[in-house]
Amino acid sequence: MGAVTDKALDDTARRAIRGDGTTEDEWNDWPGLARLPAIDAEQLVPAGARVVVVAPHPDDEVLAVGGLLAQLAQQGREVVVIAVTDGTASHRGSAVWPPERLARNRPRESLRALERLGLSIEPVRLALPDGGLQAMQAMLAAQLVSLLRPRDVVFTTWRRDGHPDHEATGQACALAAASAGARLVEVPVWGWHWARPADARMPWRHARRLLLDPEALRRKRDAVRAFTSQLRRDPSTGAPPVLRATTLARAQRPYEVVFL
Repeated sequence: MGAVTDKALDDTARRAIRGDGTTEDEWNDWPGLARLPAIDAEQLVPAGARVVVVAPHPDDEVLAVGGLLAQLAQQGREVVVIAVTDGTASHRGSAVWPPERLARNRPRESLRALERLGLSIEPVRLALPDGGLQAMQAMLAAQLVSLLRPRDVVFTTWRRDGHPDHEATGQACALAAASAGARLVEVPVWGWHWARPADARMPWRHARRLLLDPEALRRKRDAVRAFTSQLRRDPSTGAPPVLRATTLARAQRPYEVVFL
C-alpha cells in the first residue's frame, strides 16, 4: 500500500503547475497536434442534445471550450454552464483581491465573458469552496446528477489536469454523466502547462481537434479578456497574473483539443 501511495504522490508532483510551463512555440513545433483527428461541433454535440459545461472556476469554461461555445451560440444550441466554485481562492493573502471581492467580481466576469461568446445565460452556481473540491467530490457528483439529463453532452476539465479542483470536477462529472446517461467530454486546461509535446501521460488516442472559425476565435479571445481579476499583477502581494502568458497564448489557438 505504501508503494502505491508513494507512486501516486510522485505522479501528482510531476503534474504540478509551476512557473510558466511549456511554451506555445514548443507545442506549435510538435507535428503531433496537427495530426490529431478532426471533429466539428455537430459531431461533438448531436442535434437535439443539450450542452452542459461544468467549470471548476470562473474562466475555465472559456479557456476549455470558449470557441466551441461561440460556435454553438451562433447555431442557437441549448447551453448550460455550471459554475462549481466562485473562484474566491485565486489571490491568497491579497489585500486587493480578498475572497469577498472575488466572490462578487469573478461571477460578473464570467457573465461578461459568456455575453462576448454570444450567450445570454446565467450559470448555475453551486458555490462550493474554491480549493476544496477533492474532499467534496461525492457531494459534487450528487449535485450534478440532479442537474443532468439523458443525452446531455457534458464538457469539463480533464481528470488528470494537474489542478486538484479540475481533477475532482472531472471525476465527479464522470460519475454523474454515467449515472444520468449523459456523454462526457474532457478538456485539458492546465495539462498543456506541465505536459510536453508527445507526453505519454496525455491520452492522445482519445484526443480530437476542433477547428475554430475566425468569428468563434475572435469571440473567445474577447471573452478571455473579460477576466480582468486574473490578468493583472497583484500589487499587494507582488504575485504575477493568475493567467500566465503561456495560458493566454494557448487561448489564441485556432482550434481546441478535447478528449473523448
